[in-house]
Amino acid sequence: MQKVALIVAAGTGIRMNSDVPKQFLLISGKPLLYYTLEAFFNSYDDLKVILVLPAEHISKGQEIIDGFFEKSKISICQGGETRFHSVQNGLALVKGEHIIFVHDGVRCLITPSLIHTCYENAVQYGTAIPATECKDSLRMVKKNENKSINRDAIRLIQTPQTFHSKILIPAYKIEYKSQFTDDASVVEAYGLKVHLVAGEELNFKITTPLDLKLAEYIIEQRES
Repeated sequence: MQKVALIVAAGTGIRMNSDVPKQFLLISGKPLLYYTLEAFFNSYDDLKVILVLPAEHISKGQEIIDGFFEKSKISICQGGETRFHSVQNGLALVKGEHIIFVHDGVRCLITPSLIHTCYENAVQYGTAIPATECKDSLRMVKKNENKSINRDAIRLIQTPQTFHSKILIPAYKIEYKSQFTDDASVVEAYGLKVHLVAGEELNFKITTPLDLKLAEYIIEQRES
């Protein structure tokens, strides 16, 4: 089955307190986005990438491709108003049947092992959504009240959310709703169930300066 990774890196990273979007910040001398792309290319030789970037930073993405990767394997498209619209823009470039990985560009600690797990489950079930168990106690807050929630019934959702193209492409033709925070919620609104697989604790989304420092330490340990 053909494989394509749709890497969504169209955010501005306000919480990083940086003028440079977080996907372009340096970790051990290389842009954060480099490590995300490298993980996917290390997973499958026949995989191609669609990279979704902010319009004003497409040239930065092109510099990363020119410096580190085979140009023929990566296409770039412009992000949209929301993540939903950014994914829509990327899906417009997918032709023919594929297994599609949709991944947050700033989850740079993703491993080939998790990518393989998602692919194999998507081939079998049509969908594969990585998720981890919740370790903390949880409480539901509503107006002036709060109550405990059973954490055993909760899963923390990650990417790459992985789908057969026959599922994901038609799902993204439905009307946008504000509750679409990820691809699984779009597919569910389309009327289909999704299949969960075990995620990885280190596959976290880089959001704050502390996240960036932790990712740098982990990458340095992996490389040594």
